[in-house]
Amino acid sequence: MKKRLPYIIILVLLIAVEVIIALTQHGNWLRYYGGDVIVVWAVYCLVQAIIGGKNPYITHIGVMLFAFLVEFLQYIHIVDIIGLGDIEFFRTLIGTSFAAEDLFCYALGTAIGIAGSFIYSQVKKSE
Repeated sequence: MKKRLPYIIILVLLIAVEVIIALTQHGNWLRYYGGDVIVVWAVYCLVQAIIGGKNPYITHIGVMLFAFLVEFLQYIHIVDIIGLGDIEFFRTLIGTSFAAEDLFCYALGTAIGIAGSFIYSQVKKSE
């Protein structure tokens, strides 16, 4: 639990930031791009909280690939294909529109996360 707690705390903070962005930012770059950068950090923290802080680099790449998969599923309108298109919760959760810019944001968020993990590992080594 000791390894998982920091990820849980950061996850809760990131979710709070995402909610604040969703409620207060309308039609600007932070809403459209910043949220996509941050969401990969939140999913990363969720995964690390579940698996207990395993290899950060593999986890970052796995989260990015998952984000890419979800984006491509939006491209083929998966929510309608699986019959959940009439349920607003699933339309919001899964998403309904593909945007190539989102792929860049996920990659940027992943790169920042990898850089942060690397810096953290170097600081930890020097202690």
